[in-house]
Amino acid sequence: MDTTAIRQHEIQTVRRSFLRGIAEPLGLIAALAVLIIIFTLLNPRFATMGNLRNVLDQASVPLIVGVGATLVILLGSIDLSVEGVMGASGMAWILMSANSRGGVDLGIWAWVGAIALGMVLGFASGALFTRLKVPSFIVTLGMWYVGLGIATLMYGSGIVPMLTDDAVGGWASSATLGLPNSFWLAAVVVVLGVLTLRYTRLGRVTYAIGDNEGIAKGNGMPVARVKTVVFVLAAALSGLAGIIATMKLGAGSATVGSGVLFVVIPAVVIGGTSLGGGKGGVLRTVLGVLLLTVLTNGLILAGVSPSWQSGVSGAILVAAIIVAAWSQRDRLRVAK
Repeated sequence: MDTTAIRQHEIQTVRRSFLRGIAEPLGLIAALAVLIIIFTLLNPRFATMGNLRNVLDQASVPLIVGVGATLVILLGSIDLSVEGVMGASGMAWILMSANSRGGVDLGIWAWVGAIALGMVLGFASGALFTRLKVPSFIVTLGMWYVGLGIATLMYGSGIVPMLTDDAVGGWASSATLGLPNSFWLAAVVVVLGVLTLRYTRLGRVTYAIGDNEGIAKGNGMPVARVKTVVFVLAAALSGLAGIIATMKLGAGSATVGSGVLFVVIPAVVIGGTSLGGGKGGVLRTVLGVLLLTVLTNGLILAGVSPSWQSGVSGAILVAAIIVAAWSQRDRLRVAK
């Protein structure tokens, strides 16, 4: 046996794998750079520090939700409950904070209670998914409307709950070291997500389940428990995002998460996380979120009519996906 030839083949395989691994994020970075250049030429205001803060502020909620969505998609599953959980947690938070309806201001415990509500909804999704073997698509779609129903009941038909504490209401968009607090919070969530996937057993098992669930089970991994934990974590992050979105709005709204799902899921996929699971990561999702946020912001500043924005966004997104996924086209997988 020619060991030299085998060795050379192994080196070439590793080299090709490395090049494929860096080609995708580099493609996203290149697409992001092109968008920045184009929008700066169309409107010089785009490249100002003030607009940079706007972009980062706008990206904060999708970034927080995107970390949880990445974990779920790495399993080979999907979580469509995002907007319902955001609405329920956001309404719970504002009603437990200083608001125009009165009541008791629970301070930090309002955050704890609101996120806990999201976690309960996430646990319900995970339990139904793992115990009753109902597809995650169906379970989380139903949980979306459960969360929306809870938020609507809390909203009621009386006075719209408005934040009455200006310090709390302005915290998310206020700047620290020149950048919005909402972005700093999102950055912390991103770092924790990266560390979880890279250095914890939960992260390793999540990748293993998405790559081959049968082998993961055969090796004695707690597949059902990890799936449930991931859905709980994703719902907790959706709950946190609901609080931040409500804080920015300054008032309670059952639909405070409207449209977030349709930014987050494309961002995760554009970032390179496979819908089949087992491949991708949080940092890739960050690139996807920034790409879509810059696109939306740039189109508005460029004066593109709202009637055309969807079509333009769709065309650019298709181009971005092709650039990002071209190096992986021979290994694309079908979602489970």
